[in-house]
Amino acid sequence: MSNGKIVSIHSFRGGTGKSNTTANLAAQVALTGKRVGVVDTDIQSPGIHVLFGLDEDKMGKTMNDFLHGKATIKEIGFNIGENTGDEEGRAKLKGKNLWLFPSSIRGREISQILREGIDFNKLNEGLQSTISEFNLDYLFIDTHPGLNEETLLSIATSDILIIILRPDNQDLQGTSVTVDIARSLDVPNLFLLINKALPKYDFAKLREQVQTQFNAQVTGVLPLSFDMAENASKDLFSLRYPDHEWSKSLIGVVDFILAAK
Repeated sequence: MSNGKIVSIHSFRGGTGKSNTTANLAAQVALTGKRVGVVDTDIQSPGIHVLFGLDEDKMGKTMNDFLHGKATIKEIGFNIGENTGDEEGRAKLKGKNLWLFPSSIRGREISQILREGIDFNKLNEGLQSTISEFNLDYLFIDTHPGLNEETLLSIATSDILIIILRPDNQDLQGTSVTVDIARSLDVPNLFLLINKALPKYDFAKLREQVQTQFNAQVTGVLPLSFDMAENASKDLFSLRYPDHEWSKSLIGVVDFILAAK
């Protein structure tokens, strides 16, 4: 049995840059030589596959097929190291051990999940078998924003939970709720990551304020970046532009993940 760690990336509200951050963190951890999986459990509004260059034609079997008993986890894992595509950033993952477990972007499959709900035991079994089947060191979970059953499951099974928040009052209030829940579920490693901070802010001060407010480690402050927006999910930004301020802040988070017990 592999003792890989589950890393859940969560935010209380949508639009925090969660999928982008998850994809870039997973890729950076894979670059250190670790065996990494990324699973999209945002089954209602999947998106992370785009960052890895997948579309409906390339996707093959998905988490939806697994949840409906039509595919094994082994059949879903899409090997990014062997299918990096042409983008300059993703090309750096060639030969690395990184697998994506995508969710379907077909309308009828999404509406089926919305109608019937998700079998959480099956999802949990999928996450566990992903780690053992692919002998993963880390399994990154891109969660659905907000709090629902599926989020609670992924928080409860996490070894590491990274909550992404923007420095605004709605995010701060929502994060407060999420932090309380994570503490009640005894998540071993609870981290915060501030994203979309206006460049005019004093980042060190912002980091300190948020750490004090939540009594939790802030792993980094990612600046709001037009370059990042312009990239428009075409490539993995931190791999393509490793010296950019956003990338340097993100790469700093990797140390927290690798050091977590």
